Amino acid sequence: MNECQAVGGDEQAVLFPDLSSEIPEHAQHAAQPESAAASSGSATEVVAPRLRRPQRDQGEMFLESLDQRIELDHVARTVWAFVAQVDLSPLLERIKAVEGVQGRDANDPRILLALWLYAAIEGVGSARQLDRLCRDHRAYQWICGGVSVNYHTLADFRVKHVELLDQLLAQSLASMACEGLVDINTVAQDDMRIRASAGAGSFRREATLQEHLKDATDHLEALKKEIELNPGQLDARRQKAQLRAAREKTERLEQAVEHVRVIAQSREARKAGDGAQARASSTDPEARRMKMPDGGTRPAYNAQFATATGSGIIVGVQTSNAGADANELEPMLEDIAGNCGEHPKTVLVDGGYGTRHNIEIAHDQDIVLLTPLKAEQKQLDGGKDPYAPKKGDSDAMKAYRARMATEDAKTHYKLRGQTAEWVNAQARNRGLYMLKVRGKAKVQAVLVLFALAHNLLRAAALRAECVENVQKTLTSAQANSKQAK
Repeated sequence: MNECQAVGGDEQAVLFPDLSSEIPEHAQHAAQPESAAASSGSATEVVAPRLRRPQRDQGEMFLESLDQRIELDHVARTVWAFVAQVDLSPLLERIKAVEGVQGRDANDPRILLALWLYAAIEGVGSARQLDRLCRDHRAYQWICGGVSVNYHTLADFRVKHVELLDQLLAQSLASMACEGLVDINTVAQDDMRIRASAGAGSFRREATLQEHLKDATDHLEALKKEIELNPGQLDARRQKAQLRAAREKTERLEQAVEHVRVIAQSREARKAGDGAQARASSTDPEARRMKMPDGGTRPAYNAQFATATGSGIIVGVQTSNAGADANELEPMLEDIAGNCGEHPKTVLVDGGYGTRHNIEIAHDQDIVLLTPLKAEQKQLDGGKDPYAPKKGDSDAMKAYRARMATEDAKTHYKLRGQTAEWVNAQARNRGLYMLKVRGKAKVQAVLVLFALAHNLLRAAALRAECVENVQKTLTSAQANSKQAK
């Protein structure tokens, strides 16, 4: 027995003193070395197994570049290829570190954008988690390329450039349209409720919010005076962090008071005396209680995606805090027009969008709106014709009823589920169950990043399909040429 075996045996005896009594007799014999079995004079010789055991104290040296750490077809390379060609001049113009001026070099914004795009693909939504992955994960290390980042930089970049992200979505759609990868002849729109970063108990009436606002304001003023009187009690970094946290809490409560008044007016308009029951969240004032897919009611946001049915590419993204979809069609049509330069010819939506107003808006813009008729099956069961014109119907409503009576419209409408619901499933698979940010603007940034990441992968898949089809066509042509000869 060598020294290592002796030490290992002693450690086992100390850590597990009663282990030998519980091990079956045949297993104890099997664990003995071959020499011990031979010396025992047993008729049956037991051979000890040869095992590859872990050695964690052995020093090793690896010589490899960052580029060698990931495969040539890794998704991170696809992300970087996309980021390298987009126009980020608005961000570069804001950088103060320029040639001939002292100061630390700024991080390339392409690195930060690529990190968030790859994080969206992998379902990572936390800046702190992304910060850890940049230190531990090879793909994120490859994107960083030796440039250090921290969670503050990552978090600030994501939420401070919402307009730029919208512009990048429009630019990428224009590029894909030039390649023939996307058209907006038919678009499917659907909603998805995403849990907000706020608790159900954070919703308060105006009187309670006013009390909390007063306490937060007093705390902020007291903190400022304490720092002025004792400037050396905490380092400058902690002082700024405490002031920032107190200031942000005060601002959130001020927003909550404003929102609760808006909610009260809306409820009072629907039902007299109901405005007194209005509540707003002190954590995320823009979040609203919504009915979730499981039937429960929780703070959430209403994410709206419009997807081209032919390619599965997202062409419109909107963030709403309304619990219903009746008012979400018109903003989405404008968003699609802004991203693609024109309105879609046909829009597929579920019954929640099928209001008279939406039908007439679509009709005025020469858009074919396909959505189920209200109580269609109930009318059929009652012997009534739901497709016949009703009293007071406008020309748009009459055309809509006649259209939905055709088999072509019913067949075309089936594309909605396999397009819109599929995108929602992709969003869930990439972590859009609960948001890590607060406020509609920040939520919009998260949704646009998902849309960019989704479109990036879809474009790569469509290009691969095109190449495969061309190869099949060439192979078929060559085979036909040989047969003709």
